[in-house]
Amino acid sequence: MTRKGPSAGLRRLVLVTLGATFALVVVGGVVRLSDSGLGCGPAGSGLQGWPLCRGDLLPGLELNAVIEYSHRALASAVGLLMIALAVVARRRLRGSHRGVVWATFAAVVLVVAQGLLGAVTVERNLDAALVAAHLGLAMLLLGLLLYVWWGVRPQRGHGGGPGGSPAGRERGLRWLSLAASAAILCTIVAGGYMAGTEKYGRSDRGESAGAHYACGTDFPACNGGFMPFGQSSLADVHLTHRGFMYLAAALVLALAILTLRRRPRGREARLAAGSIGLLLLQILLGALNVWISDQLELLILAHLTVATLLWMSVTGLALELSPARAGRTETTGDDRSGHRPAGEPVPA
Repeated sequence: MTRKGPSAGLRRLVLVTLGATFALVVVGGVVRLSDSGLGCGPAGSGLQGWPLCRGDLLPGLELNAVIEYSHRALASAVGLLMIALAVVARRRLRGSHRGVVWATFAAVVLVVAQGLLGAVTVERNLDAALVAAHLGLAMLLLGLLLYVWWGVRPQRGHGGGPGGSPAGRERGLRWLSLAASAAILCTIVAGGYMAGTEKYGRSDRGESAGAHYACGTDFPACNGGFMPFGQSSLADVHLTHRGFMYLAAALVLALAILTLRRRPRGREARLAAGSIGLLLLQILLGALNVWISDQLELLILAHLTVATLLWMSVTGLALELSPARAGRTETTGDDRSGHRPAGEPVPA
């Protein structure tokens, strides 16, 4: 009887889908920063602007239309990869990795919702709340795919220290990892809302209409204070993003330091150390975005990219610290290996 379980091909498909989804986030940033959000038609274009592009199935040679359409094409490819992943996961993992199978189907639902939300965002003239929701949903998709990868990749033992840690301390570290992940997600969504207040791609806003410079070029101060909420609605938007950032920074540093104090091995150690490095780089990029008086698109894109990597790193660490980690058995290959995936019944 042929044994089913996570195969090398399935793992490659998960990685390709994860990489394509990450690229989709970055390309989405390029769309916004190049003023291409409405490249396929103005707000209110209906079907002529989405899924069509200026009434045509394919865009012309106008740069903004090509950039916007490239984002849509990549999103379609990601959708197809998600569907393929769900089909293969159900065929290979049914009965042994139910959580992973359900996660792949949830990812299909989310990617469809993401496409529809993108259409509504275009139709509503890149409304700030919709821009933020669109970005937040992309992060959730990445989180689901990380969970799928965590569930199917080869296991080489628990990453904790040699002597282990008391159960209460382990439980506290897990809750801290979830809190850090949630704080980063809130920071990213708040940053997406702040970006949605800017002029990019919209004809109804001037150069200085957004929240980007609502605090001037001051950081960590803001207009003579530290967190002076109430000065203006745009300043409040900016300060909300900073507030979540301060919370996320404190939680990530605490999580990484406490994790490293356990003297972990392997992935757990790399993710903890990497999270500190990404956090420091992200804070520097955020500060430079404020300190430099002219908005530099590449700097803003780097800020989005590193934020996404930080979210993935901390979410990956949260998965490594999850209670299911210690109980999983080692699986190192596809059907031709001699190991059996955790939880799979022995065939009669």
